[in-house]
Amino acid sequence: ARRRDEAAFREIFRQHAPRVWRFLRDLLGTGAAADDAAQETFVRAHAALLDGAPVERLAPWLFGVARNVSREHLRARSRTVAMAEPVDGEVPACAADPEALLAGRETAGALVGALAVLSHDRRTALLLRADHELGYDEIAGILGWTLPRVKNEIHRARLQLRAALVDHLNASEDRHGT
Repeated sequence: ARRRDEAAFREIFRQHAPRVWRFLRDLLGTGAAADDAAQETFVRAHAALLDGAPVERLAPWLFGVARNVSREHLRARSRTVAMAEPVDGEVPACAADPEALLAGRETAGALVGALAVLSHDRRTALLLRADHELGYDEIAGILGWTLPRVKNEIHRARLQLRAALVDHLNASEDRHGT
């Protein structure tokens, strides 16, 4: 890709675009915003590679570019981000009856709401670890944080999510009388 081999860059895009798009959707809240941001991410990545950007590991570097793009999109919107709605097919397939399907959607909605409460940086760190399975050292490199800070922020994010989801489960039990 650095030698202007368009086939090589298409392969980079093919391999990494779905994960980058999902990461951006989780950060920006909608598929449409993720579409725009993913396109911008790969335009910038292509230009940076042609300019000889130092890239040790491609995936973490692309997530870093995507994170910067997402921050710019959020600043441009300058309003509260509505988190992503569950995408069709993300509700567990085992939901065979309407009640189970509704419960799955409620739980997915609760998770989306809990993620929305996290700060942008904390949500970014958690998503890179939990959803994209990056190591703490890679996350530290992407975010420009120390390793202890990464571990601390991810730990705090998990605690916040757990508290929010426990509240949801308790409220759900109260509503359904269980």
